[in-house]
Amino acid sequence: MSRHSAKATHGWRLNIVRAGFVLVVAGLLWRLVDIQILNNEFLRNQGDARHLRNVPVVAHRGMILDRHGEPLAISTPVHSVWLNPQVTRADSPNLDKVANLLNVSLSGLQEKIANYGKREFVYIKRRITPALAAQVKQLKVPGVALQREYKRYYPTAEVSAHMLGFTNIDDVGQEGLELIYEPTLTGVPGLKRMIRDSRGNYVGGGEQIRAAKAGENLQISMDLRLQYLTYNALKSAVKAHQAVGGTAVIVDVKTGEVLAMANQPAFNPNNRTGLRSSDFRNRAVTDLFEPGSTVKPFTVLSGLKSGLFDEQTIINTHPGVFRVSGHSIRDFRDYGEIDLARLIQVSSNIASSKIALELDPNDLWQDFAAFGLGSPTGGYFPGEAEGHLPDPRDWRKLDRATLAYGYGLATNALQLARAYAVIGNGGVLRDITFLKQDKPMPGRRVFASDLIGKVRKMMELTVQPGGTATRAAVVNYRVAGKTGTVKKTSATGGYTESEYQSVFAGLIPASEPRLAMVVMVDSPGGDEYYGGAVAAPVFAEVMTGAMRLLNIAPDALPADHLQMAGQS
Repeated sequence: MSRHSAKATHGWRLNIVRAGFVLVVAGLLWRLVDIQILNNEFLRNQGDARHLRNVPVVAHRGMILDRHGEPLAISTPVHSVWLNPQVTRADSPNLDKVANLLNVSLSGLQEKIANYGKREFVYIKRRITPALAAQVKQLKVPGVALQREYKRYYPTAEVSAHMLGFTNIDDVGQEGLELIYEPTLTGVPGLKRMIRDSRGNYVGGGEQIRAAKAGENLQISMDLRLQYLTYNALKSAVKAHQAVGGTAVIVDVKTGEVLAMANQPAFNPNNRTGLRSSDFRNRAVTDLFEPGSTVKPFTVLSGLKSGLFDEQTIINTHPGVFRVSGHSIRDFRDYGEIDLARLIQVSSNIASSKIALELDPNDLWQDFAAFGLGSPTGGYFPGEAEGHLPDPRDWRKLDRATLAYGYGLATNALQLARAYAVIGNGGVLRDITFLKQDKPMPGRRVFASDLIGKVRKMMELTVQPGGTATRAAVVNYRVAGKTGTVKKTSATGGYTESEYQSVFAGLIPASEPRLAMVVMVDSPGGDEYYGGAVAAPVFAEVMTGAMRLLNIAPDALPADHLQMAGQS
């Protein structure tokens, strides 16, 4: 081949190579334009999938406030620590320090990384303090990050625990008012688009997709001042009498609002470690008991309403024992011939039974039911027991006789307080409410006001000398009430002779009642177990403070004070 031909061939090949390079570069440029400009959506989505996340923004739970605006339940911001098993390695630097800070085992963390390798989010520890969260953040472990959450805090701790209830670790209501009003208190979570770096940590800022909506605040009917009084007095009584437990409820007679509700034993909702589900039980609404002699005013009212009895009616209780269907009904002693007022004052079982046996069973049942016994209170508290008022068609003669002094039926403390509110407000049965009200709850008249007034006046004798509840007296105020001392049922059937429930239910001031209160102390030990000795003093202690706090005018000032007031 000539020298000229070889040179031409070499040039031709070089041109082909050059052309090939040009085509490759052109192809790459075209692919680059196609990827970056014309058809960039796929790669953008792939990049976003690796680095962008829609992160929920936790909404702030609404506060629970007492009727005066005092905070009872608050959600405080905290952080939770989590890891991404796809980013965090078992041998990641400082992982052991994270474990030490959070008081978890390193082997446990490594096990989570191994077991949840396909997941991107695993909690390490929930709700840690801000100071601890800052220390974890400084360690900069790949894939370990913080998430903002809220922790519920209850400033009053065990004082109002049973009424408020509590939330779980996810801030969702589990008991009490937290559960009832979950839809109101809980907020609507927001959504934020965040960028994640190569370590798996979220970069600050982000794009808000949907703003979080905080839950609404809830103002309840509780008066925290009265709640403290009630809690402390009940706790002292249960301790002093070595009782198993106790409960106390205060209801506003005019509106139906629950102003205080306390139980013993109590629990601290801020630290529920080691507690059982039974500790959370609100005895005031879930626990039923036979109300005993506290229903005798209801029996007397039914007798007056029937027209078969009046204020002057005399009932013979001699000799202190009354036989009904082969069973003995006894009084504390032989009271002889007594009227209806004296019946309530000395708490005569015999006189009450004789009234009930004269009445039509259906009428007696209707009158007891009119007080709300055996019916829901309208408060819709979780686990509320409706109580039990036996069907009159099943009553034997003895059943009617014992019902007259509170055996054979069952109620809870809230239901009994509602019933006494009927006597306090002149014969109107109202629904109970746990929310602060601007006007009274709906109600219906169930008894004539004149009949209610007569019975209420009789009930004042219970607290006066000669009555069963002199220790319920409140200085300068008239009190209308009734004691109850109820034998407890045994596991084998029948009633025990050594265990009692001591009850007092009362109204104050009796001239125009504002508050109804029920106190029940369960199984007091020692020699004192009567309602007048165990439960009545709790009423006196609480109401002495309540009258002052609520600035309710006295209705039983001494004569010289009344004279001075008239001269001023």
